[in-house]
Amino acid sequence: MIKKILSSQLRVGMHVHEFCGSWMDHPFWRSKFTIRTQAEVQRVVQGGVSELWIDTAKGLDVEAGAVIDRQKVDEEVERRLEVFVTMPAPLDLLSPSQESQMDAAAALVRRSVPQIASMFNEARMGKAVDMQGCEALVDEIARSVSADPGALISVARLKRHDNYTYMHSVAVCGLMLALGRQMGLNDNLLRRAGLAGMLHDLGKAMVPLAILNKPGKLTEDEFAVMKGHPELGHALLLEGHGAGPVVLDVCLHHHEKFDGTGYPHGLAGDKISLMAKMGTVCDVYDAITSVRPYNKGWDPGEALRRMAQWKGHFDPAVFQTFVKTVGIYPIGSLVRLHSGQLAVVTRQNAHAPMTPRVKVFYSTQARRRIEPFELDLAGAMAQDKVVGCESPEDWNFKDLEQLWGGPLA
Repeated sequence: MIKKILSSQLRVGMHVHEFCGSWMDHPFWRSKFTIRTQAEVQRVVQGGVSELWIDTAKGLDVEAGAVIDRQKVDEEVERRLEVFVTMPAPLDLLSPSQESQMDAAAALVRRSVPQIASMFNEARMGKAVDMQGCEALVDEIARSVSADPGALISVARLKRHDNYTYMHSVAVCGLMLALGRQMGLNDNLLRRAGLAGMLHDLGKAMVPLAILNKPGKLTEDEFAVMKGHPELGHALLLEGHGAGPVVLDVCLHHHEKFDGTGYPHGLAGDKISLMAKMGTVCDVYDAITSVRPYNKGWDPGEALRRMAQWKGHFDPAVFQTFVKTVGIYPIGSLVRLHSGQLAVVTRQNAHAPMTPRVKVFYSTQARRRIEPFELDLAGAMAQDKVVGCESPEDWNFKDLEQLWGGPLA
């Protein structure tokens, strides 16, 4: 049974099922594990976690603790996300040839990563950023996003340990361009938004590689160093000239939170610019959905559901528009159908965000894999529908990327 408890009720032997709040607010790299020592209990309490869910089937129980009906929680989050479909029509994420668009996006990512890696290396050596070269790359990414936003955004989720920072720059650039298009930004502001997404983490060029590439959770001291990257990047861009106010602002403030608990300046509400608010959402979404060797990342649909629960982290209006941009069930999401089958989302239906195209591959009734088949839930003959998202971790599926057709970039 899943129970929600206060952190003060936590004790050795309990199995943590999920922390309440933002993934960045708790002191553990994992979100599901059994508490083994009193020191781990103290780390949770002192780490700012006020509530969490425990699984009494896998660990100790408590006498007090509100029982949480996870189905009701999931339904409530789904309702919140469904509200967003009342906004203007989403971007058209369909393309005549999804496969060719995926291949083109993968090729673009492969070409982009060396250019961004070179830019970071030159920054480490004190050289100014080649703004003209960056703008040309942004234009190329913008064309890809215009042709099929879902393709580049989905491909860029798949990252290797040694190129994460560079692919993250490509992904956030693409997300900023897609979100900017959804928000109706003009061409000039779109280019600024894309450039800001590409350069938002430039300050990491000045972070020691041992910290930047550490395959695991950072120590407190290491995290303090990492938190300095917005100001370091801002300084680098100021020295190089030509970045412009939008890029400078997003670089400096993409870790600010709507409630004022972010860094480096603790800005809140309207004190944070629209572009910086966009940068925050895009940065977090790509980070938590990134598939890496040591971190599976969250399923895109699960990521949106959790982000919707993080009170105070994002500007509500910007987040709502972001949901419209990537889709309520983004490509790669694991979903449960009314029939009891599990499927992975392969395409968005532009004017029917609740009924995407999926690939069905598992029967929960038979408890076994079935021969995968494509199903357009918006089709006239479709008899099924999505009833909610599922966590791939709970099912131990290892091949979702292959199922939705994402080539390894």
